Amino acid sequence: MVTPPARKVLVVADPTPHSAAALQYALSHALLEQDELILFHVENQCTWKNTLSTFLRRPSLASGSGAGVSAMAPNIVPDWASTSNEVNFLDQMKYACEIAQPNIPVRIEKTDMDGKDKANVILSKSKDLGIDLIIIGQKRSLSSALLGYKKPSGNTKGSKLLDTVEYLIENSPCTCVGVQKKGNGGYVLNSKTQKNFWLLA
Repeated sequence: MVTPPARKVLVVADPTPHSAAALQYALSHALLEQDELILFHVENQCTWKNTLSTFLRRPSLASGSGAGVSAMAPNIVPDWASTSNEVNFLDQMKYACEIAQPNIPVRIEKTDMDGKDKANVILSKSKDLGIDLIIIGQKRSLSSALLGYKKPSGNTKGSKLLDTVEYLIENSPCTCVGVQKKGNGGYVLNSKTQKNFWLLA
């Protein structure tokens, strides 16, 4: 059997439940043994500390199904939420990945927004690193539609508002998958070729 080529898989890492769901999907469904996992965080000091206290109050990673995720120590994820705001949650995510998929190399990348919007920072970094697959948590809401991006078009009448995830899906040169975790343990996946694809856990 031919071994698939090694890939660089980037998971956008934030201290939010939907980012944790994206990581859970990557560990249980997307990663292959020869892949490399990169946890990429776009630093925005004004907002991340406000969300850290609510990060993963639900044991999303620990409760997932799949061989890799089920091997996780059950207390890893709750510990992220119980520690102080100064905790390096990226190290905690990396540790959880190493428990779930010990054969897959994991590294952390961080960068500042530096006055740019998050989507273009992610696109630029993914090109620099030669990323083959981007996985990002997606939370559909009215606010994301109202505060989205305007899709370039020939005239403003046909323009469409896109949130960060949709912008990445439409503009990334590599495959980008938006992940929404559902209450039944499954996922709704969005990519350029598949919209609202249900994946049962």
